[in-house]
Amino acid sequence: MSQVETQPMNATLVKGYGPGEAPTWDFYSKCIHCGLCLNACPTYRELGVEMDSPRGRIYQMIQVERGRLPLAKSFVEHIDLCLDCRSCETACPSGVEYGRLVEAARGQIEKYYRRPLLESALRKFFFHFLLPHRRRLEFAGRVLRFYQRSGLEALTRALLKPFPGRLADVARLAPRMERPFFTERLGTVVPAVGTRRHCVAFFAGCIANLSFARLNEATVRVLAQNGCEVVIPRDQGCCGALHVHAGIRDLARDLARRNLDAFLAEDFDAIITNAAGCGSVLKEYPLLFEKEQPEELERARAFSSRVKDVTEFLAGIEFNREMGAIKARATYQDPCHLSHAQRIRTAPRKLLAAVPGLELVELKESEICCGSAGVYNVAHNEMAERLLAGKMRRVDETGADLILTANPGCLLQLRAGVAGSKSRHRRVMHVVELLDEAYSLRSGHTA
Repeated sequence: MSQVETQPMNATLVKGYGPGEAPTWDFYSKCIHCGLCLNACPTYRELGVEMDSPRGRIYQMIQVERGRLPLAKSFVEHIDLCLDCRSCETACPSGVEYGRLVEAARGQIEKYYRRPLLESALRKFFFHFLLPHRRRLEFAGRVLRFYQRSGLEALTRALLKPFPGRLADVARLAPRMERPFFTERLGTVVPAVGTRRHCVAFFAGCIANLSFARLNEATVRVLAQNGCEVVIPRDQGCCGALHVHAGIRDLARDLARRNLDAFLAEDFDAIITNAAGCGSVLKEYPLLFEKEQPEELERARAFSSRVKDVTEFLAGIEFNREMGAIKARATYQDPCHLSHAQRIRTAPRKLLAAVPGLELVELKESEICCGSAGVYNVAHNEMAERLLAGKMRRVDETGADLILTANPGCLLQLRAGVAGSKSRHRRVMHVVELLDEAYSLRSGHTA
C-alpha cells in the first residue's frame, strides 16, 4: 500500500493512505458494481452523479489506495457529501459494509488532509472542545437558551427573513434548550412502577441532555411503566457517534472508554438509548477496538451486546398495553441508523399499533434519509434542504396530523420541515413520547 509522502502537508501531495485505519480490500472487494445501491442513495438520487453514489465512492477509495487519485479536494468533497445513512447496505446483495468504509476514509481525511482554516477551527471547537465536556456543553446550553428566550433569536430570524438562503435555513435548525437540563438526573435511579421485572441503564447522550431533556424524561417514565428500574449512570458521556461519522476516531475511542467504564460497572439487563444514531455506534464500539488490546475489545463486545434501542427493547418484552386513546392520523419516518444500520423496522410499528385510536399511515420512501444525518444539515445545508423538501411532500400525501420518528436529529429536521410548511399544525414526536402521552392519559394525569 502506498504511503503519505514525507513532504509539507499540502493536500495535493498526499497519495495513498497513511498509517492507521483505512478502507481495505477485505471490505471494498465485496462490491460487485451491480448498481443496486444507486436508487437507495439520497445524494445519487438528487444529483445523478456516479461519484456521489456508494459504488462511485468505493471506486474512489480504491483509486486512492492505489495512488491513482490524490487524497485531495475532489475526493474529500465526494466523501464528505455522503450522509452515511447506510441505505446502500440495505440494498446491497453482497453485504458491503459501506458505513465501515466511508468512516475509515474519513479517518484518513481527518489525519492527512488540511481543511480550510475556518472549517478546521469550527470542527476543533465543536468536536474537541465542546462535545466531550459536560460542563462546557451546559454553559453553551445556558447561553443558547438566553439567546432563544430573550428575543435575540426572533430578531435574528427577522433580519434574515429578507435574505432566504443557507444562513436562514441553518438558523431554524437550532435545537431548543429545555430546562431543567437532564444532566441533573445523572447518577439517579428511577424505580419501576409496580413489580420490578428488569434493571436497565439509560444512555442519556450529550446534546440530548440539553435540547431533548423532556424526551429523555419521557423515555425513563415509559421504561418505568414497563416494570424497569432505570439506572442513569453519572459518569457517562458523549457516545462519540458524531466523531465516528466525521472520522475523528481516536477521540471517539476515548469517549467509548469512558462509557465502557460507566456502564460495565454493574450488570444491567440492557443499556437503553432513544437515539438511533447513538445506538448504532454504541452497538459498533467493537469496530473502534479491533486493533487495540484484546481486553479492550472484549469489554466493547460485552457493552455492545447489551445495547438496545428503546423501541427494540419494549417490543421485545411483554410491554404495558394499558394506554389511553390518542385519536390522530399519524405517519412514521424510519431513522436511517435504526432501519439501515440496526435493521430495526418492525419494533416501532408494533408499539404504535398498540396505541388505541391511532391511525398509522405508511410513509412512502420512509427509508430515504430526511437530511439530518448528525450535523450534515448544517455542513451541507443545500443538499439537506432538498432531501427535507422531498420528505415533506411525502408527508403531505399521508394527510397525517402527527409525524413520528425515533431519533432526535430526525425530530429537529422534521420540525424544521413543518415550520417551513403550510401545515404548521402538525406535531413531530418521538415514538416513546407518544407512548408516554398514552400512558399519562390512561392514568388520568399529564406527564
